[in-house]
Amino acid sequence: MTNATQGQNAMTTYAKGLEGVIATDSKLSFIDGEKGILEYIGIPIGELASHSTFEETVFFLWNGRLPKKAELDAFVASIRARYEIPKGVEALLTTIPATAEPMHAIRTLVSALGLHDPKPNAIDVPTVREKALNILAQTPTLLAYFHRHRQGKPLVRPDSGKSLCENFLYMLNGAAPTPAMTKALDVCLVLHTDHGLNNSTFTTRVIISTESDLYSALTGAIGSLRGPLHGGANEGVMRMLNQIPSVAACESFIQDKLAKKDKIPGFGHRVYKAYDPRASHLKVLAKQLAQDTGNMDLFEKSSAIEAVMNREKAAKGIYPNVDFYSATTYHCIGLPLDLFTPMFVIGRVGGWSAHALEQLSNNRLYRPSVDYTGPHNVPYTPIDKR
Repeated sequence: MTNATQGQNAMTTYAKGLEGVIATDSKLSFIDGEKGILEYIGIPIGELASHSTFEETVFFLWNGRLPKKAELDAFVASIRARYEIPKGVEALLTTIPATAEPMHAIRTLVSALGLHDPKPNAIDVPTVREKALNILAQTPTLLAYFHRHRQGKPLVRPDSGKSLCENFLYMLNGAAPTPAMTKALDVCLVLHTDHGLNNSTFTTRVIISTESDLYSALTGAIGSLRGPLHGGANEGVMRMLNQIPSVAACESFIQDKLAKKDKIPGFGHRVYKAYDPRASHLKVLAKQLAQDTGNMDLFEKSSAIEAVMNREKAAKGIYPNVDFYSATTYHCIGLPLDLFTPMFVIGRVGGWSAHALEQLSNNRLYRPSVDYTGPHNVPYTPIDKR
């Protein structure tokens, strides 16, 4: 740290990328990276993935407790009643170029929802909850409609008799998904709903802390999630699997990458120094789906890659993260590659909204300091003497 910065605030310390810095307190999710633990309000993620649903998990995070049956039924019914998007947003959607990337499209369309809200800037907690419900219900519709639009196919209207995951896959493909596919997507969304103060969640809290609106906060979060160092990593995993011609070729492919000190997509995490608990659950799910859909070659490639990584000293202590097996899972569900990261958005809307609500309940504007490394007292040079 520079002397000038120390003089400004003797208590300020510098951590590149804010690593290790505690920026807020939260009751929503707990991570122990050394032990490979992830909990939502105290419940291990594996328990929720095995027994809960995405809708129940969102209720849990928004309310701090599991719902009673009548409460969950009412919450689910409220979500299903909001699937359809404003006509103006639908009209805007049909003007988006078919060549647009889905993450750019969903970022723009979530932002556009605010244009049709009569009170977009309201930030009292009850009103923000209502806005969050709308965005949660309508984000899958936006994505399914855009995908149909870019394919030149007619839009499939939402069915309020279906769960969020079943309805999304139905609108996306124009046919009812199998129960296994619906369950797989539901589990993925549960696993992706929240994960501490990751980059996109931090973005949400920073924006909402200015008393800006929820649409702005979630639009900013989507922009953050699009980056390949954050939510875009699962697409890299699938590209790698497609590059490897066979299970037998995995050994030489990974060895070559390790020799070049290239990163292996889907391995390593900023927080976890042990096996990512989300990856543990997805590994089982991916294997079952691969067997059901005739994609065992993909799963076997993944297993072979993991075996090489476990064995090699160059990769010691680097474990699969949530992206590694989610790629195979999404492929088996039938999702195209560029919809992998948008699936993350659908799940994270629930978590981001929970953090926005928590931030607003006890708000303080984020305003970190900076470690200035530039010069001082530099004289201005007139333009004719430069």
